Amino acid sequence: MSIVIYNTIKRKKEIFQPREEGKVAMYVCGPTVYNFIHLGNARTFLNFDVIRRYFIYSGYDVLFVQNITDIDDKIINRAKEEGKDPFEIASEYTKAFHEDMRALGILPPDIAPKATEHVNDMIDVVSTLIRKGFAYVSDGDVYFNVAKFPEYGKLSGRDLEEQQVTVQSDDELRKKKAPLDFALWKAAKPGEPSWSSPWGKGRPGWHIECSTMSMKYLGEEFDIHGGGLDLVFPHHENEIAQAEAYSGRRFVRYWMHSGMLNIDQEKMSKSLGNIRLLREVLEEHDTDTIRLLMLQTHYRSPLSFSDDSLHEAAAGLERLKTCLFNLRDAITRIGDDTAEELSSYEADVIKRVDGLKKQFREAMDDDFNTALAVGSIFGLVKETNAFVSRILKSRSPKAKTVMGSCLNAIEELTGALGLNVAALSPISERGNIVEVGMRGDSSGRQALSVESLIEILLEVRQAARERGQYEIADIVRDKLSAIGVRVEDLPGGYRWRMEKITGG
Repeated sequence: MSIVIYNTIKRKKEIFQPREEGKVAMYVCGPTVYNFIHLGNARTFLNFDVIRRYFIYSGYDVLFVQNITDIDDKIINRAKEEGKDPFEIASEYTKAFHEDMRALGILPPDIAPKATEHVNDMIDVVSTLIRKGFAYVSDGDVYFNVAKFPEYGKLSGRDLEEQQVTVQSDDELRKKKAPLDFALWKAAKPGEPSWSSPWGKGRPGWHIECSTMSMKYLGEEFDIHGGGLDLVFPHHENEIAQAEAYSGRRFVRYWMHSGMLNIDQEKMSKSLGNIRLLREVLEEHDTDTIRLLMLQTHYRSPLSFSDDSLHEAAAGLERLKTCLFNLRDAITRIGDDTAEELSSYEADVIKRVDGLKKQFREAMDDDFNTALAVGSIFGLVKETNAFVSRILKSRSPKAKTVMGSCLNAIEELTGALGLNVAALSPISERGNIVEVGMRGDSSGRQALSVESLIEILLEVRQAARERGQYEIADIVRDKLSAIGVRVEDLPGGYRWRMEKITGG
């Protein structure tokens, strides 16, 4: 089945047909680095991370470009507020952005161009637009002449009379031929960063940055351009006008836009004081909880983010982790298969697993419907739990084969969405039950030391339980739980797993 994408510029779903068979050239607008990113930014970046991951999962070779806007009015204003150099501000928040993306499990872009490193390319594009009659110089500024581009408004669906112009100074209006004309190049102001150009010292406008960098790395016509819904107008509208006036051809095949994020049913805004930074939320909730919450809403739909919704996502994630925990436990404890052929019940389980995998693919192929795809994964969890429960009561002759199929399916599909549940630690057991193994870790001897200390505490707890000192045993269990160690008591022993270690 082909992948179908809702194309903003066509206002309908279309079968994805890339420029080059088997390859995807994809550009997503990156951050303007003047502050830490908030949850609305994070949702857009996560949505396109999932879309990128699914293309890769589906066998495409993806070239993913995401820019860094490191020169802009917002950066200059922030620098003035803090008494710093604009480049210092940009460097500080670029580093913070990369940290936040790693913390959220976002794959890094293949190419991450910075605006300040491509000013000469932008000057070349602006020069061409002037030469072709689409732009004009006015007192050191350069403006795009919107009236010269008859298709202006085709992305947002507005005509020129309907366009809303942002507040502009009398000086800016004086320089323009029409209020809708937008800046390609801004003349230098005292104390601001500037570059030499044929029109005098100055700096590029925001819109020309993305047009120039995307065409430089992906070509004059590429497959997908993405960003938040708030960028449709004027940013992406202006990008189209610049790029198509420059090249004389279609700029982008498919425009994709991520829906907005609300906090407790209200629009997130400075005026309401409900801006929530990603890094603050990550201090209280793990990456997979945030990712699962966002995946449960289609990328184009509004998402309501609240503490209640986070707790619900955490509970769902725990169901998923517990299923994998029990499944791996059963696989390690059960003997090899005792039959060559599947029983009718086992064959039916395999069939339902395959059906849910197909359902997952159909959901994602239909404009990346992660909400339905996540439902398919939890359908697998339900099937797996029922099967494991049954085989622990009465032996199934091909149990290991069926459980392996369930495990592979869950790990495959969660991995396609960027959920990291497949990386859970292997099970460790003590008491009268044999030890299954210890967690491998790139930190080597340090990781072994941590697990050895956990084992000592658990042996103390087991001894306390055997003596009837349950209050002490409960204290040990609760303290371990607080640092991410889950303990389950079993007949004759216990088992534990390490979910995460906090505080270093």
